[in-house]
Amino acid sequence: MTLRFGPPSACPPGTVARLLRESYAALIVSEPVPWEEETQGWDRFDSDVYGMPETVGACAALSWAGEELVGLLSFDPRRAPEVGIIGHNCIVPPYRGRAYGKAQIEEVLRRFRERGIRAARVTTCQHPFFEPARRMYVSVGFRETGRENHEADPRKRVIHYELELRAERT
Repeated sequence: MTLRFGPPSACPPGTVARLLRESYAALIVSEPVPWEEETQGWDRFDSDVYGMPETVGACAALSWAGEELVGLLSFDPRRAPEVGIIGHNCIVPPYRGRAYGKAQIEEVLRRFRERGIRAARVTTCQHPFFEPARRMYVSVGFRETGRENHEADPRKRVIHYELELRAERT
């Protein structure tokens, strides 16, 4: 089944934070410290998405499979045309393993190409929870560009990826 993308305004405020909480619930339950701290950022992001629909909200989308809300994508195009940054990309657990995350990334890349952005960057954690995301980024064509290691905080053990983009044909 293909995904349909729509604006966050199609659902009430709180939906973005809820999708993030549901998507990362297993990680937060298994390792509450320090991952639980991330939820405050999700609440702020939700407030920004709904409070600034012309800017932050325009760079986020909800994903539906049929009538079911399955995920969230977001991006930051402010460094255009050189680079676009992929932000939150999550699929709620019951819908994982169906290539929906990959479809969301492909949608972000399509939006970048429409804006004439020449490269996409994304960062994800080295933590085992994020292994599916790392495999997905590589499968789309991203290449690893660096790692940061932080002994005390697993949120800061990250891998950076980049993908050069070709302009969409019109």
